[in-house]
Parts: sequence; C-alpha cells; structure tokens
Amino acid sequence: MSTVTAQTADRSGVVLHETISDALIEQIREDGFGVLKNALTPDEVAEINAEAVRLCRGDLGEIRRVTPAGPDDSDEDVMRRYLCIHFPNKLSQVIAQSLHHPRIVDVLTKVIGPNVKAMQSMLFMKSEGKPGQAWHQDEFFIPTRDRSLTAAWIALDDATIENGCLWVLPGSHKRGVIYPDREQDDERFDCTVELYDFPYRDEDAVPVEIPAGSAVIFNGYLLHRSLPNSGRHGFRRALANHYMSAESLLPWNRVPDDVHVAKWDYRDIVMVAGQDPYAYKGTIDVARPGVRQDKEGGCGR
Repeated sequence: MSTVTAQTADRSGVVLHETISDALIEQIREDGFGVLKNALTPDEVAEINAEAVRLCRGDLGEIRRVTPAGPDDSDEDVMRRYLCIHFPNKLSQVIAQSLHHPRIVDVLTKVIGPNVKAMQSMLFMKSEGKPGQAWHQDEFFIPTRDRSLTAAWIALDDATIENGCLWVLPGSHKRGVIYPDREQDDERFDCTVELYDFPYRDEDAVPVEIPAGSAVIFNGYLLHRSLPNSGRHGFRRALANHYMSAESLLPWNRVPDDVHVAKWDYRDIVMVAGQDPYAYKGTIDVARPGVRQDKEGGCGR
C-alpha cells in the first residue's frame, strides 16, 4: 500500500483522510481505493437511515420482493428481512440527492474528470447473520468503455470486521483485467457469482473498517468482497453509488437487437458534474428498485 500522510487510521492501518487532499486522490489511483472520513454529516446519515426504514416498509412505492409492512411490524424487524435494495434513488428523493453530494462529487471530479454521470445506487441493510459478497470487481457488473467506473461506498453505521465491512486487495485494479467468474454456494456470500484465478491471495486482503459517515471511493477494477455480519452487532448499513465519465458510452445490460454493440449507450443515468456530451440522446427511466437475493429465498438460478 502506498505511503500517505493523514490524521487518522483505522485499526487495520487503512488511512482515513480528513480532507479531500492530493494524498487521498493519489491513494485511490495507486491502491485502487481511499477513505474520506466524515464525507457525510451525522444528520445526513440519520436522514438516509430513516429513508431505509420507509423503503423497507414499502412506504415509498413498489420494490420487487418487498412485502409492505404491517402496523405491528417493528422498523428493525422489517429492515432485517432484506440484505440490499437496488436503485433506491428511484423512490427516495433523499437518496437521489445523495448522488450529488458535494464532497463525494469533489473527489469524483478529481479521480474521473470534470464530467461525471451516475447510473446506480444500492442500499445495504445487512443485519445480524446476513451474508457478504464474494470476490468481485464492479466493472464485471457495470462495464464502461473507458475503465472509469468508480464507487462511493458510504458507511451508514460503523463498519467493522465483526459486522461485515469491505475487504480489498490493494493495487488489484492496476492490471485492468476482468477475471473469470463462477457460481458459488458458499453460505458466507449472497447469490452473486465469485471471481477467481487472480494473482492475489485472501491473506493479502485488507479490511476497511470505517466510522459512519465515511466514504470508500474505489476503482471499478478493484477486487473486493465482504463477509457476513457475525450476528452480534446489529446492522451494517451502507449506501453504494456508482459513477463514471460522461465522455464514455455505457454498454450496460442487453444490447437491443437493432443497435450495433459499439453504439449501445444505456441512458438511465444522472449527471452529477459538468456536461453530458451525449445529452442529445436524451435519458430514460427504466431501472426499477428490487431486493438482492441472499439465498434465504433461493437464488433464481
């Protein structure tokens, strides 16, 4: 890991940058990730957590695989039903606004460039006993043509080893290679595939333990995973938003039959900084919120 100067570090030695400094940007480029401490204020974190309750109760609109809660269902019991909701920004104005958070966007424009668009949000509840996600690279799921995919993973609770924080393989983004994938039946992980046959060991992984309000900014090629919440420490809530350069087309999801693959550009996007050179194409609203499958209800394979 690169040597950087900052005011604090977590117990695993990961630097927690207090400001949006050259050192933070350099670490993201060299290690593939960096942590901005206090990216969100406690009030902003509390507001998103309140929205998580409303989403899980079904109060903000329809979400695939969410059953509206009854009046006798406690907020905590309702949240414990779900591991993660994809595209909560489609229903929550609070989460939609988080895509534009000025401290996050400030980092993104320094890492990606002046023109930045967002295409996805994911809200993790991850209560006691819920699984993590096996080794993966975000570019495997959201391919960009210019390798600009960048995640902002915002802790809504203190993220610890015990409750299932992120683990990263520093520098694993540098090769720019998408590794092979396979189905996995490891009970520690949710239904998503795992990547394998990469030149790194589990022993090389670093846990990213961070306080609530901090944001892990990381490259789309960085290998990362999370382990289960051990079952003794409440929720490990987090909001993960994904961004990329507006200069690049987004060849996401199935290419329409009448469109050449080189021209395919998924346009369900939100501009968060600068100008959209493809604004003449317009935008669409097709993604719908849904719950990630976590093996308790089957994986639909």
